[in-house]
Amino acid sequence: MPLPTDINFDTLKPEEFEQYLPDLFANGSGKVSEDPRLKQFLDNHPDCAALVNDLETIAEHARSLFQAAADPSDKVWQNIQNKLEQGGLEENEEQELA
Repeated sequence: MPLPTDINFDTLKPEEFEQYLPDLFANGSGKVSEDPRLKQFLDNHPDCAALVNDLETIAEHARSLFQAAADPSDKVWQNIQNKLEQGGLEENEEQELA
């Protein structure tokens, strides 16, 4: 359901907010808590603010599951560099690969 353009955020009731919440997340930046139209509403309805906070946390963690793993540590790069400087594979490792 698209978000109606005529929402009066000053008189919005929590049950109405919950109906609009999926669309607020879908149509925004994912940070409903930062929407200036909702500041007063969330200040006046701490349960709704807590719900938004929980949903933002869940969404953030879900997004992180799809992000690439962190770059290897400096120690890993140093070990790679050391192996390259030593001539790469050791003799017995070369024989195993042959």
